[in-house]
Amino acid sequence: MMLQEYFAPQPTSTSALPSPTPLIRSLTQGVLEVFAGVREIDQLARWFSEEAFRKLGARANLAARARSARGTAPVRPVFEILSIRETVPADGIVEAVVIVAGPGRTRAVAIRLEGLDRRWRATSFAVL
Repeated sequence: MMLQEYFAPQPTSTSALPSPTPLIRSLTQGVLEVFAGVREIDQLARWFSEEAFRKLGARANLAARARSARGTAPVRPVFEILSIRETVPADGIVEAVVIVAGPGRTRAVAIRLEGLDRRWRATSFAVL
């Protein structure tokens, strides 16, 4: 076994993990706050895979540049989670869609969680 394989994240069964719903709620709120510029992205690092975290950082940078170009200050987003739909396509994987209503619009947030190293980690996250 190569050293790289030894340190690769180890899959964890759904039965060995807590309910994903509280994490789905928290990640949705956290990511929307990062995009709004009121939360540091590093606070979410432990809950994302490396690739998903890089993509989140790129999106957060775009949001910050857009705010700067408009000359607007970061404002804490006000929203309500209307619904969460979860599916389990395979053991140790949860895919969810969160419907979030804000003052200006309603959005869908798609999240894929995978059980890795005995905890849930987001491997994909998209705000639509």
